[in-house]
Amino acid sequence: MEQQETFEEFYEEKLKRKVCSLSSDELQFNLLTFADCLEKNIRYRRRDYYKVTYTTGHHIIHHSDRSYEVNGPTMVFFSPEIPYTIESPNYCEKNSRYFIFRERYFNEYFRRNIKDFPVFVAGHNAAYALDEAQENKVNMHFEKMQQELSSDYIFKHDLIRQHIAELVHMALKLRPGHHALEQVDAKVRLTAVFKELLERQFPIAPPFKRRFEMRSPGDYAQKLNVHVNHLNHVLKLTTGKTTSQHISEKMAVEARILLKHSKYNISEISYSLGFVNSAHFNHFFKKQTGFSPKTFRG
Repeated sequence: MEQQETFEEFYEEKLKRKVCSLSSDELQFNLLTFADCLEKNIRYRRRDYYKVTYTTGHHIIHHSDRSYEVNGPTMVFFSPEIPYTIESPNYCEKNSRYFIFRERYFNEYFRRNIKDFPVFVAGHNAAYALDEAQENKVNMHFEKMQQELSSDYIFKHDLIRQHIAELVHMALKLRPGHHALEQVDAKVRLTAVFKELLERQFPIAPPFKRRFEMRSPGDYAQKLNVHVNHLNHVLKLTTGKTTSQHISEKMAVEARILLKHSKYNISEISYSLGFVNSAHFNHFFKKQTGFSPKTFRG
């Protein structure tokens, strides 16, 4: 899997624009159409920016270790934490648009962390099918953002941020029974911090330059300044899983990603994930997935 794509690389590689030609605003937010991007199929990798896509066509989305198909009006959310790619059989869709922005573009204005919203969290739904009324509402927000972006109004980005927040909340309401902004207690906070720390250990790319070394519950307990038994107890209460289970599941996800979307051989992937040898990795992977790495890769 390739290294993380930066905001600046997006402009240079996708739009063929030099960073020196960009305004300070463009380095924080931009709204584009599918036709603006010169690359039909987006490469599978993580980015250092957030992206929200409104599409009306047919796409195949590979999101973390999952793949799914969208057809018709859909809103899709992507975060820097999760690698993804989009295959677009019907590339030139005049109505399909997206916007990209940096984390601080949102956080500094609203004084809250955008990572708190489940639409940007690994394991939560990223794509939301829209009915006609919902599509009209999403399209309206995109139109108004484009109008503001093209204007000379000095506070236009404040208005654009409001539209971003409206779209995020709209998506959350499309998920029945999900509550986004609940008050959290100490156990939930510790769980969230642990998960964030675990996510930060990835991506593992390229092999031999950076290995996954925080493999034991004790490694995380030490970083979080808590006793390992307390961490395990809290995770069991809040998630139903032990610390070791969380680590193993994340390692298995990363292994599946590397096997399917990288050119590294099994020995390199094994080393990158911290295994002493390929035999140990093969045993771990088969226990987690039911397949050997070779069979899974196909």
